[in-house]
Amino acid sequence: MQDKEEVVAKTIMYDLIILGASGFTGKYVVKEALKFHSSLKSIALAGRNPTKLTQTLQWASQPHPPPPISILTCDTSDPQSLLSLCSQTKLILNCVGPFRLYGEPVVAACVQTGCDYLDICGEPEFMERVEAKYGEKAVQTGSLVLSACGFDSIPAELGLIFNSRQWVPPAVPNRVEAYLSLESQKRIVGNFGTFESAVLGIANADKLQELRRSRPRRARPVIPGPSPPKGPLIEHQKKIGLWAVKLPSADSIVVRRTLAALTENPVGLPGVNESAEHSENREAFWSTVKPAHFGVKIGSKSLLGVFRFITVGMFMGLLGRFAFGRWLLLKFPSIFSLGWFRKKGPSDDEVRSASFKMWFVGCGFSNSSLVSEANMKPDMEIITRVMGPEIGYLTTPIILLQCALILLSQRDNLPNGVFPPGIVFGPTDLQERLQENGISFDVISKSSLSA
Repeated sequence: MQDKEEVVAKTIMYDLIILGASGFTGKYVVKEALKFHSSLKSIALAGRNPTKLTQTLQWASQPHPPPPISILTCDTSDPQSLLSLCSQTKLILNCVGPFRLYGEPVVAACVQTGCDYLDICGEPEFMERVEAKYGEKAVQTGSLVLSACGFDSIPAELGLIFNSRQWVPPAVPNRVEAYLSLESQKRIVGNFGTFESAVLGIANADKLQELRRSRPRRARPVIPGPSPPKGPLIEHQKKIGLWAVKLPSADSIVVRRTLAALTENPVGLPGVNESAEHSENREAFWSTVKPAHFGVKIGSKSLLGVFRFITVGMFMGLLGRFAFGRWLLLKFPSIFSLGWFRKKGPSDDEVRSASFKMWFVGCGFSNSSLVSEANMKPDMEIITRVMGPEIGYLTTPIILLQCALILLSQRDNLPNGVFPPGIVFGPTDLQERLQENGISFDVISKSSLSA
């Protein structure tokens, strides 16, 4: 960004602009957005290639003719192009990844123009760097910047909150472990962009640690009871029928950022112009949320499936550390991911046949007074579940659009700044909206644990 920033005149023409609309995930975001076209003032699609954007609109509109939606040319490497784009809209939905490579100029333009920003990023270093660099300025310019508004990491954020709220006083949780199960009637195929982001994340892991060391230490929530044991490398979680291994995803990092924000703001974040009723509801909501240790594991119904996860993780962990290894991973993703990722992405049939289940196994104490007893272990377990369609192309667009609709319709009740999504959307009706659009939240069981 230039030292001397230009003031850009704003002429709001659109409720939202979908940037990167012709990409793998972007085209499904367009398809989802068209379902709500009547409730939005106007939408525009933006990207480098207007021909591809027009083709995306035609594909997303089938079997109907495409509605009259503006096609805008914009290049993320051109700051003036981005400033012009952001000055025309209330909200940017950014689908251009990897965000480490292409995301920051978009955030910078949004913050400079006071435009709001949502993305589907699952890259911790990008998210934390944006918070550190643009948080204060976003407050000043009236911009709200939220990353991880897709499958990364709303199911984890709302899933933890949902499980936490089942612990009715005097009961308190100590830890909640999330178990992700990906299912398909055909085969599971992921987006190459997700694979590329993960490879780059491994390559730049030291930058994330360096960034954290340079920032003030965040507040840590007070969690009743002992820290959870490390546990085995491979876990057999019999109650949900899964073998599981730790998943180094963004979810646990994003959740911890939300819990830190909640520790620093115990009644949540006040909106820029919220009503007294909303303020009261927000404070009441957060009073029912209890912090817990949180982790994420990926599960399979077979032990062989877990060994497959470990093998792919070893390929990525070893090869992602040096340039030639990264070239191999990105040149031959199908080989090194054992078929889970390929450059052309999944077919429409493979997308339709896939689904996910995310189980949240919470362990805690039936009475908070038990925590102070010597050698007391958790004596209560609550299992909840979030379930929905394919994660990258169906669940992610559903979540992103519902976040956008809330932001546009309830903006006075939301803050300015850069935050993880849970601390902002937690008290809203996002969970109810997701349930109405095919993503369910269920309580599976509440039980006592034997000593």
